[in-house]
Amino acid sequence: MATDSGVVTANLDALRQGSDLIRRLPDAGYGEATDGAAPVGPHFRHVIEHYSCFLAGHASGRVNYDARERDPALERDRDAALARIEELAGELRRLARADLEAPAEVRLECGSGGEPAQWSRSTVGRELQFLLSHTVHHFALIGLLLAQRGIGTGADVGVAPSTLEHRRAQPACAPHPG
Repeated sequence: MATDSGVVTANLDALRQGSDLIRRLPDAGYGEATDGAAPVGPHFRHVIEHYSCFLAGHASGRVNYDARERDPALERDRDAALARIEELAGELRRLARADLEAPAEVRLECGSGGEPAQWSRSTVGRELQFLLSHTVHHFALIGLLLAQRGIGTGADVGVAPSTLEHRRAQPACAPHPG
């Protein structure tokens, strides 16, 4: 079932933005360090696996972000990352508006380890808000890493949707009279 939810659409837009960026990158710039700059593949893998954990758990109401596979193929192979992003986008498109209000228990380790597992109450919609913020944050880091190599990402990559909307709402500067 398709949804017209803004938070789903925003997540789909972020995933599309990531796919577009991955397609523009050279293989060497994705999965391996070049010119002293860290690779961006690990950041893409991290984002992809958060979406994977969310989608694996949302139907049961238990989302464990710590259950990431940490699949090295996703951080080294652009085609593997692109294929998985496409799968995730397809799954997100099937979320119904009613799904957003569904309760969810969420686990994301925040301590130094050794503490008992802590689950927090949330909703599917709130977790989509988290995923969007998390994705924007990592895309901003990716932008910094790519800038070290002289690779531009575009003005919108790593910028929150609310910031983009604020920028669009600002009046254009009037031409300076001569």
